[in-house]
Amino acid sequence: MKKKNVYVAIMAGGIGSRFWPYSRVQRPKQFLDVLNTGKTLIQLTVERYLKICPIEHIFILTNEDYIDLVKEQIPNIKDDQILAEPVRRNTAPCISYVSQKIQKNDADAKIIVSPSDHLILKEDKFVETIEHALNFIEHNDVLLTMGIKPTRPDTGYGYIQHKGEAKDKVFKVKAFTEKPEKELAKTFIKSGDFLWNSGTFIWRSQTINKAIKQYIPELHEAIASCEDQFFTEKETQAIARAYSMCTSVSIDYGVMEKADNTYVLPADFGWSDIGTWASLYDVYEKDYLKNAVKGNQVQIFDGSDNMIVAPKDKLVVVNGLKDYCVIDTDDVLMIFKKDREQEVKKITASLKSKKLDQYL
Repeated sequence: MKKKNVYVAIMAGGIGSRFWPYSRVQRPKQFLDVLNTGKTLIQLTVERYLKICPIEHIFILTNEDYIDLVKEQIPNIKDDQILAEPVRRNTAPCISYVSQKIQKNDADAKIIVSPSDHLILKEDKFVETIEHALNFIEHNDVLLTMGIKPTRPDTGYGYIQHKGEAKDKVFKVKAFTEKPEKELAKTFIKSGDFLWNSGTFIWRSQTINKAIKQYIPELHEAIASCEDQFFTEKETQAIARAYSMCTSVSIDYGVMEKADNTYVLPADFGWSDIGTWASLYDVYEKDYLKNAVKGNQVQIFDGSDNMIVAPKDKLVVVNGLKDYCVIDTDDVLMIFKKDREQEVKKITASLKSKKLDQYL
């Protein structure tokens, strides 16, 4: 059931470097059909939230380089709903921007901040969980984040530790931990009081704006200086000036780890952040030898448990590989062991240092 005063802010400004070479700076993964459904990740995300609020209440937070991609893929969204950042400054500035802009028109706004590139398999359960979260923040002045019940000691996710007894299924947050080593992740799983950090937040606009003002005052002040220009032709210029005064900081580090009213709602709705090739492998349809394949002419001999992505009609022959990723695009071929997927980001950084930007 769609609720009044509910808004969604979809973050779609990242470059998806761990998904290279399929995801590129000019067209990152949120604008790609990585799941082979005929729809891009951002299109699937918008469709999911249309079950919760009307399109007029959905805002897209992106980089100015991607404005045309957003308009192309979400054609029924208005220019005022596309918040384009002039430079990347992590998540806190864009969240401050959208929260202050929404509150200008609706002082009682409740905002869901969501990534644009996650997979949700149980959408009915997802909607039910979001509605529960919205009801909770309506009666509690808290910063609420969504925690996913972990199924394995994954080192690619951040973790949230909760404490105490649940209040209406919601726990107070004790600590955040970013991407732990394998042994520590195993300890987290055994303890039972750790959840994966989904990067989805639910709060009232007043609550998050007050928190940013308290913990990152210079950021709040920079964005607040643009208030009179919101929803006018001068907004873009004002935000460019404000961003030149902002430092790069995540909402987790800048606010969530410092605030004393941070809470987490455990959730289980078939979630994956599709952050790496191995995470895509987990959700992809596989053949009888557990090979996940995207491409019409991929031929596998004596191979199993592989993730293979190739141009639609290019013949790709794989022989004798197990637990590998083979990612073939028009100009880049990358082959690596699935358990070394976290090194992709280091590889792209190395390529950049070697001035091979044309491949990024």
